[in-house]
Amino acid sequence: MAEAELTFEQAFGQLEEVVRQLESGELSLEQSLALFEKGMRLAKLCEGKLDQAEQKVRQLVGIGSEGPALAPFGAEE
Repeated sequence: MAEAELTFEQAFGQLEEVVRQLESGELSLEQSLALFEKGMRLAKLCEGKLDQAEQKVRQLVGIGSEGPALAPFGAEE
């Protein structure tokens, strides 16, 4: 599956594995660099998916004539 097709959870799981491998210190410089590049792509993908989710939440929280009415999570109506 291509990175762009991953769900947030899949991408985050792969990112955690990349971090674990990098922290192990058992990789060559070339392997570490390639893995770091993959990690950066995965981090950017996760960030994009979080931004999309935030935008959707903003739209769903309440769109009135005055624009979105943002409320903190757990706010009572």
